[in-house]
Amino acid sequence: MEATKSCLPSPFPSISSQQSLFSWRRNGGLRVTRAKLSEPNARRANLSAKKKERILVPSYSKIGRGNMVFHISEFLNHPSGIEAVLNTRALHSIESLDCNLYRCVLPQIQLLNFEVAPVLDLQVTSTKEDCTVEMLSCKFEGSELMENQNDRFAASMRNHITWATIDSESFLDVDVKLNITLEIYTYPFTFLPESAVEGPGNL
Repeated sequence: MEATKSCLPSPFPSISSQQSLFSWRRNGGLRVTRAKLSEPNARRANLSAKKKERILVPSYSKIGRGNMVFHISEFLNHPSGIEAVLNTRALHSIESLDCNLYRCVLPQIQLLNFEVAPVLDLQVTSTKEDCTVEMLSCKFEGSELMENQNDRFAASMRNHITWATIDSESFLDVDVKLNITLEIYTYPFTFLPESAVEGPGNL
């Protein structure tokens, strides 16, 4: 797994996955396409999940720089910090597509007796005040049958990380929001109202 590289913020604006997505061709190359489900008038279920938590951050001194504290904003702009935010140890592979854009391939999972590998395009934006990870694309790679399902759902995720110091202790405040839109096209769900599908799936 290649280490990520540190660079200046991307010149590209933050992009919502519901508006436009970075997608890829099998022979390589990056292009921008419109996110859309296969049937414009299809019934859809909107699922969402969110989580907030506060994490205590230990302080470390900078090597060779006396007792200066290594600030979290500096760490998150360093390749090691980006790897920590993306949790690269849990990934099958990671590829740098642009200055702050990464393609992350998760280990294969078993889904309906098929093996699929989720592929995420993630944009990491770090400033002195916060760090934001946005999912620009989520696709399945595997059998043709499973890849055809990519046209039947759309997903977006935003992980907003801020920090604060209280009584000399540093904390990370993590706010994660995930939204998924699914086409309702299979029996018996087609006979149910959207709320019956959305209710159990919203956290």
